[in-house]
Amino acid sequence: LAHAMLVKAEPPRRAQLTQPPKQVRLWFNEEIEKDYASLAVSHADKAVTEVKPQVAADDPKSIVLPLPQLSPGKYTVKFRVLSVDGHVVDSSYDFTVKSKAQAK
Repeated sequence: LAHAMLVKAEPPRRAQLTQPPKQVRLWFNEEIEKDYASLAVSHADKAVTEVKPQVAADDPKSIVLPLPQLSPGKYTVKFRVLSVDGHVVDSSYDFTVKSKAQAK
């Protein structure tokens, strides 16, 4: 049974970043329904994003979410997409932005 599976993420799962990312981008193994894609980033259970993700202009299998300036801490990326076959994929993962002191 074919359905959209996450094949790549930036920032990646469990990443320890020294610089905060400017966006989250997720790649799937098949095209997704852009009107039903949701992607949110939270910190300490508080949302840090309020905009809807966009399907990447260069790849209909990828969604992009711009991020505000993130402070050091642990963040959760939560996504839900509908593949063109009607299968829903709902998952999440974490990444961490290190403080300058932690990065040394």
